[in-house]
Amino acid sequence: MNDKLERLFQILAVILIGVAAFFLWYGNTDGLFISAVLGSVCFFLSVRFQVKERLEQRERDKLEEERRNRFEDFPESDSLLDEFTSDDIIDSEQQTTDKGKTTNYL
Repeated sequence: MNDKLERLFQILAVILIGVAAFFLWYGNTDGLFISAVLGSVCFFLSVRFQVKERLEQRERDKLEEERRNRFEDFPESDSLLDEFTSDDIIDSEQQTTDKGKTTNYL
């Protein structure tokens, strides 16, 4: 949709600047002024649509990059499961003085 509006304003700008040149040729300064102003407005509206699309694309790229970086910072779920092995758990158990009961201090 924005591409069509951008193209429409570009075409209108060219047409209106051509009309301004026609009015300049025939000495109609009022028509020259009005068509030149409208042509300039159309030109800057087409530039506005271009800039708006670029900003939206940058924002989408930035969000996608943040999404990718967020998932790269976290380890995979399998590596979390392998973090503690059974030997680590057994080594962390210590004997207490209460008749040989063990307590896990993880």
